[in-house]
Amino acid sequence: MPENSTRSRLAGRWQRTGVAFTAATAFLFTGAYVHANAATAQSDPAGTSATTSVSTAAVSDVVTAANTFLNTLSTSQKSSVLLSFTKANAIAWSNLPCGSTCRVGIQFSTLSSTQLAAAKAVVQAATGTGSGTGYDQVSQILAADDYLGKTASGYGSGNYYLAFLGTPSTTGTWQLHFGGHHLAVNLTYKNGAVEGTTPYFVGVEPSSWTSNGTTYAPLNGQRSAMLAMLSSLSSSQLSSAKLSTSYSDVLLGPGKDGQFPTTKQGLAVSGLSSTQQALVLAAITPWVKVADDTTSASLLSTYQSELSSTYIAYSGSSALTSQGDYVRIDGPGVWIEFVCQNGVVYSGVHYHTVYRDHTRDYGGEFTF
Repeated sequence: MPENSTRSRLAGRWQRTGVAFTAATAFLFTGAYVHANAATAQSDPAGTSATTSVSTAAVSDVVTAANTFLNTLSTSQKSSVLLSFTKANAIAWSNLPCGSTCRVGIQFSTLSSTQLAAAKAVVQAATGTGSGTGYDQVSQILAADDYLGKTASGYGSGNYYLAFLGTPSTTGTWQLHFGGHHLAVNLTYKNGAVEGTTPYFVGVEPSSWTSNGTTYAPLNGQRSAMLAMLSSLSSSQLSSAKLSTSYSDVLLGPGKDGQFPTTKQGLAVSGLSSTQQALVLAAITPWVKVADDTTSASLLSTYQSELSSTYIAYSGSSALTSQGDYVRIDGPGVWIEFVCQNGVVYSGVHYHTVYRDHTRDYGGEFTF
């Protein structure tokens, strides 16, 4: 589709949703994400969509990259990558360094340099282009595991797995399934459109580190956005948002598919000022940006239209600095959790977070 036609189509979808931009909402598109030595403000590209789909042309780039990768593999290797799109395969992900006992696909450490580059190109084609989000964040999480592996055995970017559940195409239904310790990327496609971008689990230990003079902090964008949202609340609003339950980890991690609380808890976003609502939307942004840029913009439009039925809540301290500090955003669609934990290998806190969608997990293909 020509670029100008695409922009017109997307702009029209914005108008049809009745989404009004305010000066406060503009904060959404200037969220700061940390990469390298300093945080840099990123502007979202023009053009957004009210649906959760991306054009067939964009999906075809992912399919092309997938086929290029498959063409580098032997027959036996392909059998590890091309799997059935079943519930059992789809939910086979974890935040633990448990290798093939808890996930499916081909292990990165078994690939040649050419195959590895082709595999990473698939993930890059499918994910967002932002700094500190999307593919950049994915790459930093792999780098974090390499850094962790210098101190403790069993960690490293070679312990990540890639699978295609179903055959990559612009006509069928399939899933890009990628992850390892502290990472799970599940992107579902149907008839040339992105049907689901969740579950997306991401964590990091240590929370920041320096390598060759460059400092990395892959989840600082998420933490900073949540902190800005909580810091905008008055004392009475914080009291309403406070949960009575304590959390040592995310509630809807691996193996917890479909187990959303039946009742939303915390503070209703509908009662917040326009500036505070913009901060809620800005807090959602870095998670949604795991997907390609068009899809993430589309989902943000949807989540913005649902803010009046969305709730925010926290447990522990709102400072997000200590074990048990926890924050949640729960809407009709979006579900995001962020929690601080004590380090396992390194001292200090490390972070776990999960992004799910009440109706779009695994593209809505399974019932839980």
